Amino acid sequence: MNALSFLPHGPEFRFLDRLLRLDPGRSGEGEYQVRGDEPFLKGHFPGQPLFPGVLLVEAAAQLAGVVAQSDPNIQPLPDLKLTALRSVKILGSARPGGGRTAPGRGSGAGWRSGFQGRRPPWG
Repeated sequence: MNALSFLPHGPEFRFLDRLLRLDPGRSGEGEYQVRGDEPFLKGHFPGQPLFPGVLLVEAAAQLAGVVAQSDPNIQPLPDLKLTALRSVKILGSARPGGGRTAPGRGSGAGWRSGFQGRRPPWG
C-alpha cells in the first residue's frame, strides 16, 4: 500500500507529492513541488507568487499524518485530524519552481516537523 494513500485529502488539497523517506510511525520526509498554477497563488502575491505559510504548516501536518498512520503497531485511525499547534515558526518561503522538503519525526504522542527549502539550480 502506498503510504500517501493514508491521506484523506483530495488531490486539490494535497501538499505532499512524494515521500523521500519513511520510517513508519517514527519519521519521514516528503516533498511538494510548488508548480505555480495553484489557484491561490494568483492572489498571493500578484506578480510575485509566494506559497502561503499556513499551507506549509498543512503540508507538515499531512506528513505527520502519513507517518503516524503508517505505524505497523497501531491500527490507522479513520478520522485522524490536526487538533493543536504549538510554537510554529516559518523560517523560509516557497515560490513556484522551488521544491520544498518537509522532514518530520515523531516521539510518542508528540511531533516535530519542519520545512527546509531546496534552492532551484538557477537561484
